[in-house]
Amino acid sequence: MKTIKFFAIAACAALLAVSCNSNSSKVAVEAELPSAAEVDSVSYLLGVNIGSFFKGNGFAEDISELNMAEFKKGVIDFLEAEGSPYDADFGAQFDIDPNEMQTILSNFLTKKQTYQAAVNLAEGKAFLAKNALKADVDTTASGLQYTIEAEGADYKIAPQDTVWVNYKGTLIDGTVFDENDSTMFVANRVIRGWTEGLSLLGEGGKATLYIPSDLAYGERGNRAIAPNSVLIFDVEVLKVGKYAVEE
Repeated sequence: MKTIKFFAIAACAALLAVSCNSNSSKVAVEAELPSAAEVDSVSYLLGVNIGSFFKGNGFAEDISELNMAEFKKGVIDFLEAEGSPYDADFGAQFDIDPNEMQTILSNFLTKKQTYQAAVNLAEGKAFLAKNALKADVDTTASGLQYTIEAEGADYKIAPQDTVWVNYKGTLIDGTVFDENDSTMFVANRVIRGWTEGLSLLGEGGKATLYIPSDLAYGERGNRAIAPNSVLIFDVEVLKVGKYAVEE
């Protein structure tokens, strides 16, 4: 019954905003209902809250992605429904039983994410194919593409070395998703594209790395990066700490 409980909470909040618009009491009371301005504020914030749910959970980035007429109908249907959300036959009053909500929402998100991953994969392949034709871009056997501005010191970074770098990460559309100065990490404890790209550089080196999705976060993506995304990093190696082998 958790899904019904969710609907009940949302409906009660909406009902509070609506009920504030009328005063059906015929007796004298020493209290006041919220003012029209307060009703407006609550109504607006309820909309913000619902919008946050839509966007934060991946249901929509833009209002045009949703059928707002159906959304409004769902709100009205719930407010006009009879009985308690905990009644066994409560869901029968709706076009779609709210008890099916979790399954329907999960299927919807899965289809959206699968489609977006397929789009990202196709766009990434097209980008890399075109990028590989540039005169200053080289490609390794793994598919990593790179442009070296400066190789840096003769000693090249080994996988177990510690490095200090400045970097900026962008998507192929130019969106900056990460940027850091003087960050430190071990070269083999990052995505594979980074580890391989750093092996081309020494202290003082600078390069741009074009990392295919299978050398980055692949089909999973992460919180900031969509599945199958090609990543571009501008990298400057500030310092290299050689891994010391214990004898």
